[in-house]
Amino acid sequence: MPMYDYLDELESRTIYILREAYNRVKPLGMLWSIGKDSTALLWMIRKAFYGRVPFPMIQLDTEMELPEVYEFRDQLVKDWGFELKVELCPPEEEMDQTLPPATRSATRKTEGLRNLLLRDQYRGMILGIRRDEQSMRAKERIFSPRTLDGKWDFKDQPAELWDQYKTDFPQGTHVRIHPILHWTELDIWRYTLREKIPYVPLYLSQNGKRYRSLGEKNITFPIDSNASTLEEIIAELEVTRQPERAGRAMDHDSEDSFERLRAGGYM
Repeated sequence: MPMYDYLDELESRTIYILREAYNRVKPLGMLWSIGKDSTALLWMIRKAFYGRVPFPMIQLDTEMELPEVYEFRDQLVKDWGFELKVELCPPEEEMDQTLPPATRSATRKTEGLRNLLLRDQYRGMILGIRRDEQSMRAKERIFSPRTLDGKWDFKDQPAELWDQYKTDFPQGTHVRIHPILHWTELDIWRYTLREKIPYVPLYLSQNGKRYRSLGEKNITFPIDSNASTLEEIIAELEVTRQPERAGRAMDHDSEDSFERLRAGGYM
């Protein structure tokens, strides 16, 4: 099995960011989507803090995840013994009705996070997003300030040079922290293979279909693929030109839908 030694540098940078966040931003939590990225990040948190997870994992739950996702969640909490908080998201009827249908469904998590922040006053929130996932995410910083209700001005972000991060922001600001922003989808799968990290089995092909990205069952669909092992997923990604979020319905809505969501606080 290839060792992919370059992953050591990516992991080291992520662990540095995690320790900086824990040292400088309190109270702190992490959004766990239960997908491949945030589970790999959770693995690195356990490495960074010597087997502990020193802040809560938070699931923004629309009660619309695939059954296999909930099953995986419950098993990993039992196996790894970390604190999980489940935040139920508001119903779709309360969302902005001017948004396209799939985007309107996705924004439930934005509102769930806003409610969580306003109620529990988290100063920092760790997320497992990557720059290569979507063009708006490419504009993110590692330590990204937001207003308390989640508003994001992507034109006014602090400079981040030589691993120096601004962590002191005015009252009424919360900080999104992105420790794997510099990773790619291929990096995550290579790391998952090398480290033997558990993952939701829906990522593997069944009857010529697999999920490349996991989301709510009403707005996420499998792609055509025969990759039924991690090695085959990696080989597929090394040559594919299909975007990672091809199975996400919201990514096929109007052009500005994702930008509106991100500016309003979407993860």
